[in-house]
Amino acid sequence: MNSFQQWWQHLPSQVDPVLFEIGSFRVQWYGLMYIAAFVTAYLIIGFRSRRETRFRLYDDEFVKSILTYSFIGVLAGGRLGYVLFYNLPYYLQHPLEIILPFRFGADGMQFTGISGMSYHGGIIGVIVACALFTRRYKADFWNLADLLFPAAALGYTFGRLGNFINGELYGRVTDSAVGMYFLSSPDPTLLRHPSQLYEAFFEGIFLFALLWNLRRFTLPKGTMASVYIFGYGFVRFGIEYFREPDAHLGLLALGFSMGQLLCLGMMLVGIGLYIYLSRTQPNMAFVSTPPAAATSAPTAPPSAKKKPKRK
Repeated sequence: MNSFQQWWQHLPSQVDPVLFEIGSFRVQWYGLMYIAAFVTAYLIIGFRSRRETRFRLYDDEFVKSILTYSFIGVLAGGRLGYVLFYNLPYYLQHPLEIILPFRFGADGMQFTGISGMSYHGGIIGVIVACALFTRRYKADFWNLADLLFPAAALGYTFGRLGNFINGELYGRVTDSAVGMYFLSSPDPTLLRHPSQLYEAFFEGIFLFALLWNLRRFTLPKGTMASVYIFGYGFVRFGIEYFREPDAHLGLLALGFSMGQLLCLGMMLVGIGLYIYLSRTQPNMAFVSTPPAAATSAPTAPPSAKKKPKRK
């Protein structure tokens, strides 16, 4: 075995998931990955709102506001999704642990952080949060969807990197050269697929590249949402064959994991949404022109740029 392969196989054990720890309080890289994800999304959305005609009516304050709503939505939805989809019986017996970062047991109270987040719950939470935002500020939901979803795809990459650093959501046993040893697995002497890295690339970087290039085409307004929902469901469904199923759930109907069943639903929703958008929404272009060449911006929602006063 060469030195690179040995380094690769033992990489998870060389990464400390805790950035620093003071007593029972600790800061983990996983939490910082959420911050990195939202900073990345902010930069991408800000860039597009300055460069693309359709989004130039959204100023910096508007972008910050929608990202705040999205942040709350992903946290609340991700947590509730995990509770409902993956571990409902446990949390019915320990309801306080749904919202409190502590575990109560025979040894007393133990700080655990908020452990257990569901992507599918998170995306539902973001959609609900954005719907509430657009209703409050009288903004165009589908126009915002075209702005937000490419950024969400790239930001999601950091979440999966956080899973890898935590040594969680590892893959199935393999004898492939890409396999790694995960100390948190039931048998740390067995090589497993680094499925977190597969997901970081295909569900994050690959989908971002796809959506970013779709900006070259004239499409029904809101298409970014339908493509992202279908695309994520499609790639995640395949990667689930390399990812270890949740131990307390195993494989469910037709030999599919819970993630695959949820992704089948996503693919159906993505197809249905595109059909709906193609029939109800106008075709829109993603025009990228320098700000100096911009014409007058469309009417902005309340938190966007203010109109100049009449003299």
